[in-house]
Order: sequence, then C-alpha cells, then structure tokens
Amino acid sequence: IIPLQFQPGESVTSLGLDGKESFDIEINNDIQPGASVSVTATAEDGTKKTFQTVNRIDTPVEIQYYRDGGILRTVLKRLKKEGES
Repeated sequence: IIPLQFQPGESVTSLGLDGKESFDIEINNDIQPGASVSVTATAEDGTKKTFQTVNRIDTPVEIQYYRDGGILRTVLKRLKKEGES
C-alpha cells in the first residue's frame, strides 16, 4: 500500500472518477519521499485517464518500510540481522 495525494486543485470530482475504476500505479524502485507518482484509472468501459499524484511516504524510514513490505517485515529483518551478528 502506498499513500497517494491528489495534486493541488485536483479531486475525485475534478478528475471525473466514480470509484468503479481500476488503478495502475507506476512506482520506480528509487522512489523518494514526496515524489510524483503517475496513476492511470481505467473505467468500466475501458477509457483511461492518467494523472499525477504525490506519494505521501514522507521520510527515508517510511521508504524502507515500503521497500521491505511493511514495518513488521522491517523489524523482523533487523532482528534476523542482529541474530546473525
């Protein structure tokens, strides 16, 4: 899960979204806090709308949690590393 925020001035209404779309989110491996993320919404009739969002991963620590698959995996990874020392 990645928290995304609409760009200033954009909203569900202004983008014409109704909640029935499927979403494709393009995330680079080198994602940084606050970076722009492209989202493509595909409506039930197949029409697509692409827009930019701001990722709300705000700190390097949160980036690590995201890359590890969540805070629990990050903690388990650290514990395993400490146990190997």
